[in-house]
Amino acid sequence: MARSKGWDGLAFRPLTDPGSEARELFGFVGAWAPPATDIAAGWGAWEGETLVGAALLERAGAAAMLHGPAITAKPGADPEPALDAAAGLVALALASVEAEKVETLFARPQGLDRVWVRSGFIPVPEAELPEALRGRPGIGLFGWRGGSALWSAAGRGRDRRASPALH
Repeated sequence: MARSKGWDGLAFRPLTDPGSEARELFGFVGAWAPPATDIAAGWGAWEGETLVGAALLERAGAAAMLHGPAITAKPGADPEPALDAAAGLVALALASVEAEKVETLFARPQGLDRVWVRSGFIPVPEAELPEALRGRPGIGLFGWRGGSALWSAAGRGRDRRASPALH
């Protein structure tokens, strides 16, 4: 996504202590964050020394849930810079999870459908969530599969690795 006026100088980088660094920002924007002990990784967007956006990762084996991105914005401000910041955080998260061998990444829509779709996410049913990631707040679910993985038409409870759709 092209940068809009407002946050031309954002710096994106991993959070050094994601369990605490992003908590205040998530609280400020009213977004739920997993307990610090459940956070496997996190990424931030900084304007100078101020954290203005963050995304957190909760992992369950080869699957993970991306929480956020949570972005601060001034009331009445053009929403495009915030969407650009969200897209930047999602891109950084995707690059990181591929390197960490996360096969499936889930996210709640939060009205960011265009960010998810442009990043390769698709709407998926709740039944696709691993048991360890169920029960998180939010309505709707998007999923992303890394590498050459495809979504399977296998029924719930069947071994998805044995599905012909994956071969």
